[in-house]
Amino acid sequence: MNIASPRPEHAPADSVRLNKHAGTFSNRWMQLAFGVLCTVMLSNMQYGWTLFVNPMHDAMHWPNASIQLAFTIMIMFNTWLSPFEGWLVDRYGPRPVVMFGGAMAGLSWVMNARAQSLPGLYAAAVVGGIGVGCVFGTCMGTALKWFPDRRGLAAGTIAAGFGLGAAITVIPLAASIHETGYRDTFWLFGLIQGATIFLTGALLVKPRPPLAIAGSRAQRPQGPERAPSKVIVTGTFWMIYLIYLMIAFGGMVVTAQLGPIARDFHVDKSFVAFAGFSLPVLTLTLSVDNFANGITRPLCGFLSDRIGRENTMLLVFSLEAAALAGMAVFGRHPVAFVIFAAWIFLCWGEVFSIFPAICGDTFGIGNAAANNGMLYTAKGVSSAAVPLAGLLAVSGGWTTVLLTAAIASLLAGVLAKVTLAPMRRYLMAIPSNYKAG
Repeated sequence: MNIASPRPEHAPADSVRLNKHAGTFSNRWMQLAFGVLCTVMLSNMQYGWTLFVNPMHDAMHWPNASIQLAFTIMIMFNTWLSPFEGWLVDRYGPRPVVMFGGAMAGLSWVMNARAQSLPGLYAAAVVGGIGVGCVFGTCMGTALKWFPDRRGLAAGTIAAGFGLGAAITVIPLAASIHETGYRDTFWLFGLIQGATIFLTGALLVKPRPPLAIAGSRAQRPQGPERAPSKVIVTGTFWMIYLIYLMIAFGGMVVTAQLGPIARDFHVDKSFVAFAGFSLPVLTLTLSVDNFANGITRPLCGFLSDRIGRENTMLLVFSLEAAALAGMAVFGRHPVAFVIFAAWIFLCWGEVFSIFPAICGDTFGIGNAAANNGMLYTAKGVSSAAVPLAGLLAVSGGWTTVLLTAAIASLLAGVLAKVTLAPMRRYLMAIPSNYKAG
């Protein structure tokens, strides 16, 4: 008689049993690595943009606020289509969505290279926004499904690629703009980034729920599975959304306006000694910022897995407020500008790990891509502050903008701890099919 051996009660901590149809690339860590590579190649779409603003202004004589409207359009289309893109991912899997997104991301920078008018620049921003949303939202949503036991770490790792990619490429990107001009740089980097995402996307597979996540590491507490139509009518969702808006405001402004801020603070032409080299302040700042922005995402995701989402929000958002205030007060010194900018990005980057994780905790992972896509639209709303901040800076200066962002960040942390935490506990205890009365 052939007696099957019993399933061990505890297998190795990281092992995941997949069904028998799993293919060669169905290892969840390999899939996570593919997702990270896609977001690495995507990162310049957002974090390299500020390098192009001043060169475009100087070459085309377009107002900075008009140029930055393209950034806002890109973020809007990146985020506002995310719920639909998430629905496609939940239904058809990540491969076709990421491959399409890679093609669109590459095309957008080729269009930027040829844009001779602001409408042409805005059209490229629409294409780029669709591409970014397809790639980033897909990789994030599928990571949450592959790693129900490590949602914070998985989301943080995917988000890390979005920051670290720019840290790796910002120096060659800046050098290319200086040597060949911004148009040739858009063309070359657009083709490289788009092709890499397209090819890597072909290796992605639809996440399969683990039959067993073994070991002593239990899954994190999770609320009942809720479809997007049930999520959007909860007060908890809108409280998370409000907190996202408040913390994203400062980060989005600094991300897009760092070049103009440096010029206004008269440090854009300064040099700082670093590792034996003398580097331009803006180039060094962007490189250090994007490294800090990338590394904080998995670290804060891991931390939130351990001490709780709201506790992490209170801690990090308070530190973000201090960083923004420090930039406002001391940022006119080149070294201080580099330090406080890095501090801002170190504390802001974690929003891209903690908010997807808290969304999965609260509303389940069955519709993770679509639900997180709805939440991700808060980033699009906050991007409207980018051109508005530029206009405010004309009258009140960047100090006023930065101090306003600092206050919003501090309030976001307090709201997370005092208001959101009890709201989430209450909602997660209610079955998804419960009807009052």
